[in-house]
Amino acid sequence: MPKTGVSVTKTTTTTTPFPTTVKSTIRTSISTTASTLMATTRQDHAAYPRQYRFLINEPEVCQRQKPFLVLMVPVHPGNEWARDAIRSTWGNETVVQGKVVTTLFLLGSLHPDVATPSAKKRVYNESAWHHDILLSDFVDSYLNLTIKTMVIMDWLATYCPGAAYAMKIDSDMFLNVENLMSLLLMPQTPKQNYITGYTMWNRPVVRDPQSKWYVSEELYPKPNYPNYLLGMGYLLSNDLPEKLVRVSKDIKPFNIEDAYVGVCLTHLKIVVSIPPDPSQFRAYTSGPFKRCDYVNVITTILGSAKQLLEYWAGYKEGGPPC
Repeated sequence: MPKTGVSVTKTTTTTTPFPTTVKSTIRTSISTTASTLMATTRQDHAAYPRQYRFLINEPEVCQRQKPFLVLMVPVHPGNEWARDAIRSTWGNETVVQGKVVTTLFLLGSLHPDVATPSAKKRVYNESAWHHDILLSDFVDSYLNLTIKTMVIMDWLATYCPGAAYAMKIDSDMFLNVENLMSLLLMPQTPKQNYITGYTMWNRPVVRDPQSKWYVSEELYPKPNYPNYLLGMGYLLSNDLPEKLVRVSKDIKPFNIEDAYVGVCLTHLKIVVSIPPDPSQFRAYTSGPFKRCDYVNVITTILGSAKQLLEYWAGYKEGGPPC
C-alpha cells in the first residue's frame, strides 16, 4: 500500500536509507495460520512506508519518460513468468492515444528461507535488463500486502509526482489500456481526489480467527469497512499517493490492504468514484474466451500468465465489431 523527499544516488540500482529515527519492524514469518496472522499483524505489520527502503530503484524513469499514466504492478519476486507476460502484452503499450504509459513492478524481498544467492541474482539481472523493477526490503508475503501497497504509493509520491494518473494493478489481470485511456481522457473524469474501480460496499469485517481475512477488533474496531476498491486494479489521480502516505502515518495498519486504503480515504474525506460503466471493471469473465468480452472491458482477472498471452493474442487479432 508511498515515499517523499528521500535522496538516492543516480544509478540503476539505488538504495535509500532508513530514517534515523525509525527501525524496521518486519518479522520474517509468512505463515498463513490464524495464530501467525494475529501475532504478525499485531506486533510487526507497520505499513507506514518510510520504514522501508528500496534495494533496487528506478528513480529517474519518470523524468525520462514523462508518463501521463503509471501502471504499478505488485508481484512476488519469484514470479518472473507473470512479469514477462505483462511485458509482452499490456505492459508493452507505451503510447496510447498519444499519452505515455509507464509500467513498473513492485517487489518485496524474498523470505530468508528461500532467498538463495541465485534467486536474488535473477531479480537483479532482470532489473539490469528491463529497468522496470522496484525492490523494497520488506518481506514479500500475504501478510505484508498493506506494506506493499503503501510502498507503491510512496514511490509514486516521491519519484513520479508529474504523472497525471496511476493504477495499482495485480499481476494476474487482463488490462485493456485503450479503454482505460479513454476513461481518463473523458472531459468529466476528475483530475484530483479521484479513485475508481470495482467497488466493495459496506463489507463486514471478518472476525473468524481461522480465516485468512481475519482482522481483530484491536486492529479495526468497527463492524464494517468503509466503501473501498478491490486491489485487482484501481485507478487514481496522482495527487492521492502523497495524501495516502501522509494519513497512513496516523492510521493503525491491518492486513486487508484494499480496505486499509479505504480507511485512509475516509480519513481524507475522499469518496470512491463509481466508473461511468462499472461493468468494465470485472472480477472474472466466465466461460471460454470471447474476444468481445476483452474489447469492452478495462480489467478482469485471469488464471495464469499463459492465459494472458493467449487472450491478449486473441484480443489483438481483431474481428467483427462488438
